Amino acid sequence: MGGKPDIIKAIVLIFAIGLVITGFTSIHASEDRGARAFNVVGSVQAMGQPLNR
Repeated sequence: MGGKPDIIKAIVLIFAIGLVITGFTSIHASEDRGARAFNVVGSVQAMGQPLNR
């Protein structure tokens, strides 16, 4: 019975590390998505302008 608290601590530690990794990944993904959205809006605005001939 002496090893069970150690197993529980290890599982909780692995879970916490997973949460931290997921948090950093989601922050990084949201920064990339914002830059891509800005580029798409810029290209749509450029396409919407009439040609001056």
